[in-house]
Amino acid sequence: MIPYIEHYPALIVAVPLFAAFLTPLISKIGPRARNIFVIAIIAVVEVMVLLLAYDVIHNGIRVYTYGSSSPTLTMPSGYKVPVRIIFVVDGMGVFMSIISATVTLAASIYSWAFMNEKYALDKFYTLLLLSLVGMFGMEFTGDLFNMFVFLEILSISAAALVATRTDRGEAGEAAFKYILVSAVGAMMMLFSIGLLYGQYDALNIAMLAERMKYTMLDKIALVLLIMAFAMKCGAVPMHMWVPDSYSEAPASITAMLVVISQVSLYALFRTAFTLYGLEVSMNYYTIGWAVIILGVLSMFIGVTMAIPQKDVKRLMAYHAISQTGYMLLGVGVGIAVLGNADALNAYGIKAMEGGIFHIINHAMYKGLLFLTSGAMFYVTGTRDLNKMGGLAHKMPLTTIFFMIGALAIAGIPPFNGYASKVLIYESVYKFNPILAIIAMVVSVLTLA
Repeated sequence: MIPYIEHYPALIVAVPLFAAFLTPLISKIGPRARNIFVIAIIAVVEVMVLLLAYDVIHNGIRVYTYGSSSPTLTMPSGYKVPVRIIFVVDGMGVFMSIISATVTLAASIYSWAFMNEKYALDKFYTLLLLSLVGMFGMEFTGDLFNMFVFLEILSISAAALVATRTDRGEAGEAAFKYILVSAVGAMMMLFSIGLLYGQYDALNIAMLAERMKYTMLDKIALVLLIMAFAMKCGAVPMHMWVPDSYSEAPASITAMLVVISQVSLYALFRTAFTLYGLEVSMNYYTIGWAVIILGVLSMFIGVTMAIPQKDVKRLMAYHAISQTGYMLLGVGVGIAVLGNADALNAYGIKAMEGGIFHIINHAMYKGLLFLTSGAMFYVTGTRDLNKMGGLAHKMPLTTIFFMIGALAIAGIPPFNGYASKVLIYESVYKFNPILAIIAMVVSVLTLA
């Protein structure tokens, strides 16, 4: 038994939140003390996440209720609905939190080596920790409204991080685009939550799933949730913020933005299939196909816009849009067959599993690509691919890691991108062979 493990879900969020506001005070001692403090905090939190993952794997889902006499007491006596903030940590959520903590730790170490004070590092590290708080909150929360609150913490922190380059006006413009799209998505999500709360008088996700009657308003709420999270993750046609934000943000923050986008997709999986996954009497075929179309458009437009790019960061930004399409394809197929129990069991669940696996893989290999490209820019002073020749001789290890990321994003075996894409190909082929062929063609174009 791990000591105090029942309190880890709360501590994992509370420790970086407290550290975020302590960071400006620590910086008064000196930049080195500040950097060591932030890295140490994130490292401690990652250890806690790993211990929590071990506990979840061996003992099952961990529930934590804030303000309760017992962390597992979700319903106060005399109440018919949960009234406190509840965290529900399962295997999917805790694995996403491992990815979030790992990439944030890598970004903080990377920032120490490659960033200077023109990035307003005191504010930078505070915002970095707040972004981590937002990601953990979204991954652990069992309440729709608290998911919205943590999403807003994450969006505001991420937009400010994009604008940390104080000597470039383009960074401010990119941050404005990001926060504008995030605000529209937030309004859609809040309206969706209002529709559900107005019908069922509950915000707890598990209780909503139990009470839902799958009315037309519930379908509208699902559409709004899909649109909100599609905007947050940069799917076509809501992708206009991605190239500018990814190219103007520091490399470490670009790696963070990738994970932030994946957390939004995780939230889409979580809400869509927890709330609607048990329903087999209604037809969600049209909604599913709408998501599939978004996925196909994201795949094709992303990869075709990437091919002519000469700026390495804009190139990878468009590839990120393309990879988002694969995840939406898995979501769309899963939603389309919700009303068909046989199809759901035959290939719908596998499509969702492939999409979730690709979320995790994409966060890792795209983060690797952005960090290595940032190192290349630091050495060469340019992001122009035509001027970056001879890197294999100048930076052999960096080039090797960049190639690993490039092969993974193209889905080449034995790299992790291949495993998740094969799951998507197999399940999508059973649903519609043409969609599987399109997905394979996009993978070939990605390698180009």
